Amino acid sequence: MRAGIDLGSTAFKLLITDEGGTELVSEQVATPWLLGAHGAADLPVDRLLSSVNTLMTAAAHRLDALHSPPVGAIGISGMGESGFLVDPQGQPVAPAFAWFDPRGAAQVAAFPAPVRTQFAGRTGLPLGTQVTVAKIALLRDGGVDLAGLRWLNLPEFVATALGARAVSEYSLASRTGLLDQDTGLAWRAMADHLGVDDDFLPPLVASGEHLGTAGVWLPERFAGAAITVAGHDHLVAAESSGPIPDDHYYVSLGTAEVLLRVLDRPLGYEARARLASMLINEVRHIVPGKRVLVAGCKSGLLLRRALQLTGVRDRASRGTLDDEVMALPLEGTLPEGGIAVSGARNDDGVLKLELQTDDVNPAELFGAVLRHSNAEITRLISAIDQELPAANSSTLTGGWADMKSVQRARSRVLPSLSISQRQQETAFGAAQIAARLLTDQPLV
Repeated sequence: MRAGIDLGSTAFKLLITDEGGTELVSEQVATPWLLGAHGAADLPVDRLLSSVNTLMTAAAHRLDALHSPPVGAIGISGMGESGFLVDPQGQPVAPAFAWFDPRGAAQVAAFPAPVRTQFAGRTGLPLGTQVTVAKIALLRDGGVDLAGLRWLNLPEFVATALGARAVSEYSLASRTGLLDQDTGLAWRAMADHLGVDDDFLPPLVASGEHLGTAGVWLPERFAGAAITVAGHDHLVAAESSGPIPDDHYYVSLGTAEVLLRVLDRPLGYEARARLASMLINEVRHIVPGKRVLVAGCKSGLLLRRALQLTGVRDRASRGTLDDEVMALPLEGTLPEGGIAVSGARNDDGVLKLELQTDDVNPAELFGAVLRHSNAEITRLISAIDQELPAANSSTLTGGWADMKSVQRARSRVLPSLSISQRQQETAFGAAQIAARLLTDQPLV
């Protein structure tokens, strides 16, 4: 038995599979953000650990009912950018920030000119408030003394809470702005600006490394299980059903929408800078020796807010709305320009609507948001096509992928689109990586 944990932006999920990969138990809880003004979102450690405990306890009860053997290995994946500053005892000194929390703009603006100029080429990331270093600088400027502290990304911290040793997994470290993509080591200029030393990042490890065993304080079905950090959620999901061809887009549409392509080699400093100017990342994959292009936008966040705005808050109502959108042509029936939408860019995320016509109903509104996000996807693909041969196929997965209206919209802009039938690809991928701890099979 093996377990995969997915610490996602919308929900935390736990999936348990047997030796053959058959899914036996699935549990889910809402991500316990503490929301504040102007888009702020914190994750206090007590809320985080309480939610993880709820997941594991519920799963243990279901395993008891199935009379199954104990879990032998646990893989932990989750969102990038979010994590904790921890003291020498491993205790957080501040809450985690959501990756979509807009705070830290002043700190980014205050980065030294050489850091700002080199940031994209060195780290493979666009410079903005989403990167971890913006939030670390915000905490430093707010009075947190960084001396003696370490940074743990969210899955890494949860792994330590379960009994693992502290590490920094490469794909998650790649999301922080602390890692030099060429050397694979901490970027000295950024570390110097923050005022941290070489120990600020724990030892760097690859996805799937054995990190310790689950403690006896956990539910009995999990105690003694081998623990690993599987890596960044989108990358773990992408590899859950096997290696991705290099001419294929893997598209995960959750709170964020991520287009992912696998590379056999790094594209280099200049290409990283060009791509970052279009808000596209080139970072390390969970597969050793591989890189990934990660192009993202905030489609799911906007779709969720559109549903909330129109009073759709349950699965049944969402299904009804989906049918209503499908009864319309993709372009809708309102006059051109009747609904103007913005906010999908990865540096935005604020749903802005301008209605210039009457008769705007929920289906027309939802369709307009889909068209707006289609336009952003098209822009991202165009930028990638400047660096790589065009992709020939794509797979759509994630929490929105079961809606027919979403599938129809994305089939217009993604090549040879197929729809994943798996509901929990990240958790499944994490469980598959955990299974290798029991067989010594490498991740290749």
